Amino acid sequence: MEKQEFKAESKRLLEMMINSIYTQKEIFLRELLSNSSDAIDKLYYKALTDESVVFDQDSYYIKVVADKQGRTLTLTDTGIGMTKEDLENNLGTIAKSGSLAFKKDNASKDGHDIIGQFGVGFYSAFMVADVVTVISKALGSNEAYKWESTGADGYTIEPCEKDSVGTEVILSIKEDTEDDSYGEYLDDYRLKAIIRKYSDFIKYPIKMETTGKRLKEGSEDEFEDYQDEQVVNSMVPIWKKNKKELTAEDYEKFYNDKHYGFDKPIKHIHISVEGAVNYHSILFIPESIPFDFYSKEYEKGLELYANGVLIMDKCGDLLPDFFSFVKGMVDSEDLSLNISREMLQHDRQLKLIAKNIQSKIKGQLQSLLKDEREKYEVFYKSFGRQLKYGVYNDYGSHKDTLQDLLLFYSSKEKKLVTLEEYVSRMPEDQKYIYYASGETNERIDKLPQTEMVADKGYEILYFTDDIDEFAIKMIMSYKEKEFKSVSSGDLGIEAEETEKDVEDDSNNKELFAYMGSLLTGQVKHVKASKRLRTHPVCFSSDGEVTIEMEKILKSMPNNQDVKADKVLEINVNHTVFQSLKDSFEHDKDKLNLYTTLLYNQALLIEGLPLQDPVEFTNNICKIMV
Repeated sequence: MEKQEFKAESKRLLEMMINSIYTQKEIFLRELLSNSSDAIDKLYYKALTDESVVFDQDSYYIKVVADKQGRTLTLTDTGIGMTKEDLENNLGTIAKSGSLAFKKDNASKDGHDIIGQFGVGFYSAFMVADVVTVISKALGSNEAYKWESTGADGYTIEPCEKDSVGTEVILSIKEDTEDDSYGEYLDDYRLKAIIRKYSDFIKYPIKMETTGKRLKEGSEDEFEDYQDEQVVNSMVPIWKKNKKELTAEDYEKFYNDKHYGFDKPIKHIHISVEGAVNYHSILFIPESIPFDFYSKEYEKGLELYANGVLIMDKCGDLLPDFFSFVKGMVDSEDLSLNISREMLQHDRQLKLIAKNIQSKIKGQLQSLLKDEREKYEVFYKSFGRQLKYGVYNDYGSHKDTLQDLLLFYSSKEKKLVTLEEYVSRMPEDQKYIYYASGETNERIDKLPQTEMVADKGYEILYFTDDIDEFAIKMIMSYKEKEFKSVSSGDLGIEAEETEKDVEDDSNNKELFAYMGSLLTGQVKHVKASKRLRTHPVCFSSDGEVTIEMEKILKSMPNNQDVKADKVLEINVNHTVFQSLKDSFEHDKDKLNLYTTLLYNQALLIEGLPLQDPVEFTNNICKIMV
């Protein structure tokens, strides 16, 4: 029997397909099962035009049999089979796809979808097998043929015996090496796991004979082996079922079965779209944050299926970063895949799906916020930070998408509120949306800078996340209302100045200038405060960088020593101020001491480190004696 050469250009082409195209050897089983499914689909198409062919879906299946002793893995399908010519054309020519040609010829017919496109998937079998044997009998033929190959050196075709229509693919599995355990592909549990991972939703039963143990009849302690044939795959995916037939428990079970998380999802989104691109999707909004969510190891993305066959575990292109917490899957028949079906080509269909998914997620979160506030706040506790990062990233280009999903603690409501709720309560004379930044709500409550805004009866939003102020800088304004830090130099509030206040402000310029000279390089200047009521001193900031932003930037690894322009504000109505005036006139050394102490007090209030804690404690002792 003469060995025939492959019709492809070179031996190197097949070697490349076997060794380079696929990143994981287990993919071979997905490819062979997809081919088997296509073979049954072709029989279905034949039945549409040939009355002599009766297609009863329940009579068609794929069978996987592992023989550990013989070291073979056999896949048998009850599909349309192949003639000698088909074997030569489809298997003898690398990268020629019989499925793709069949799909084009039958594009106008309704029916099942053909999975195969490129004609290279079959050759992935050589990643795990020394010899690949194909025995096939075509529909309407009395002849059966055996195709066999050991790889790039060619193949043989000869007549053989086969009783029924269909195809058997027999793989002679390679011997184990130090680097690869090929024997795992003969293990029932491993095969089941691969089938359920990639081919769980192929529409025909995938059967396996498994060996189990049971008590011998009439015995209490003696066991015997037995063979049991099981259907391994689910066949009908949940996303193709009618939503009305599904319960919350069904979706929760799917979430757990797919190992999307150990928690319970707060909400699910079931999408079925027909139009410019057809796809089905089930998305989940988790309740709890994954332990590695804010680490480099976390990988976002949705499972991607093409006609029920898993193509990618994590398709990151389907989710924007700010919705990276969403779990789930997408199944489409319209995607453009590359030759290995492991990676997705960036095309218009993918972008359309991603855009629609983003819109659906936002809509679900808005609905949750409006109708189930408590659930939304549970979600926001876990993932609100990610939404804020989404506002900040890409120079604020996503702020319109995300700003109505943000929540901040309110000084008045003593709970989380939206920007919409804040603005709806603003008095007519209030110019800005006021906020204060700090480590905790309790610490912000005590900040001296909040006194003037609070006295006017204005609501203050509390920013306790390090990203909060950076995100707000990107939003800039909400419903034509700008954001203003309570530490800002100009609060936009008309102060009710008395003649004494004006007189003190003008008469004490020399005092403030002297104090400013003592703090050269530490503060921009010293001035009388219009915001303080009961506290003697505080910092305000002059410029875009606030004091809280300075603290956060300093904590980063790539610290560029960015500093806020600090202004030391003195409460001229506080008893301490009289001591400053007296010492300015009579005892400059004491004024130097007081100035240093007040500056350090302002640092402590802001949570900033003291430049010299020992000197500070010594100065405290000086005023105690």
